[in-house]
Amino acid sequence: MSTAVSLQSFQRDFVAAGGLLVAGSDPTGDGGTLAGYADQRELELLVKSGFAPVEAIHIATANGAEFLGQSARIGTIARGKQADLVVVTGDPSTNISDIRNVELVFRKGVGYDSSKLFAAVKGLVGVE
Repeated sequence: MSTAVSLQSFQRDFVAAGGLLVAGSDPTGDGGTLAGYADQRELELLVKSGFAPVEAIHIATANGAEFLGQSARIGTIARGKQADLVVVTGDPSTNISDIRNVELVFRKGVGYDSSKLFAAVKGLVGVE
């Protein structure tokens, strides 16, 4: 008989017990993680674990800001907050895989076209 607890059930139990679950990768760590891609997959895995898409998005945005003590500045969309946004085609609040359909990325108020970013790094990062 195994006493191992799956990560998915641990996450759900942790939240049910009042824990603040956060999500995110460390693209500055060993340099092997491309910013954004790990986050997309993590959202999909949270949904696979039983969280609703909206809950997974909240875990990855508002919960992270709360954990960092930065909720007044980041984590949700509101007047006066830092506007780092991802514009996607589709509705990830109902189909979390739509998070992969990135059209535009706004970082510190500057918009970046995803197709141009991919073209600029083609052959330099990722797998072709």
